[in-house]
Amino acid sequence: MSEPELRVGIIGVGMMGADHAERVARRVSGARLVAVSDPDTARAGALAARFDGVRAIGDPLDLVADDDVDAVVIASPGFAHEEQVLACLEHGKPTLCEKPLTMDGDSSLRLVEAEAAGGRPLVQLGFMRRFDPEYARLKALLDSQRFGRLLVLHNTHRNKDVPDSFRSEMIVRDSLVHEVDVARFLFGEEITEVTVYCPTPTSAAAEGVADPQVSVFRMAGGAVVTNEVFVRNQVGYEVRCEAVCERGTAIAGRPWGDLYTTTTDGGGAWGGTVPPDFTARFATAYDLELQAWADSARRGEVVGPTTWDGYAATVVCEAGMESLASGGPVTVRLVARGPRR
Repeated sequence: MSEPELRVGIIGVGMMGADHAERVARRVSGARLVAVSDPDTARAGALAARFDGVRAIGDPLDLVADDDVDAVVIASPGFAHEEQVLACLEHGKPTLCEKPLTMDGDSSLRLVEAEAAGGRPLVQLGFMRRFDPEYARLKALLDSQRFGRLLVLHNTHRNKDVPDSFRSEMIVRDSLVHEVDVARFLFGEEITEVTVYCPTPTSAAAEGVADPQVSVFRMAGGAVVTNEVFVRNQVGYEVRCEAVCERGTAIAGRPWGDLYTTTTDGGGAWGGTVPPDFTARFATAYDLELQAWADSARRGEVVGPTTWDGYAATVVCEAGMESLASGGPVTVRLVARGPRR
């Protein structure tokens, strides 16, 4: 017999939560949106009213405890995640938690330990690039060793604009965190050192904000990753990743939307448009992410990024913020090696 339909509640109905609500309600098979919750009760009520049979629940912990909710998507601000994820673990409910797992390494580790104590995995982290078709093909190519060993990774992450409240530290914690996960995902190993450099800022930067930033990761195996994060490039949303291997290179994120490779007998071209924001660039990735989460939750599994991945990313970003302040390299200190991904 097939698994029963997954009844999903969503906590946090800002831009990301509302986008996920639409996705669960309209495009994820085997799942049904049944409830939403947000401190802005008017906004939660308005969103619920868009879909048949969806309730707005005032307290997010009441949503988690509700017997009519089988699984939870957490799209609330990061400071609320520890309490909400712990509640999901206590009630044994599969959870998709948007990044960050929490705001600091200690609280993220508490969630890793709480999940382990429960005896089964329940939490998937919202690192959607792992589900993007180009990044998935890039991972498969690297794992095949067709181009030899991965030597260097170059990441580019540019936003058209952000609010003035988006400070220098947020560029590390809320933007660079995706490059952190990409590096760990593609290399299959941990980041051991982070250095964040601050070039002369763009004239479009808010006062006191270091934008763009260039960071360098050193991987456990000795490889190097470079990252440019530019949150007010005034053009559009650009995310690319170039893998430099022993016998060729591959780029995910070229404008035409297919994995671009160069080898001794290959060629390439350039063309296309720059999407306006992340919801356009990674729409397919989000669809695939939510579908994979729903399918695995119905089977009692977790197939995407784990709480360990969330913990490791948080610790790396903590080191990145320390480097942002000091200008020097900072060692990443994880408590132990996590489970294989």
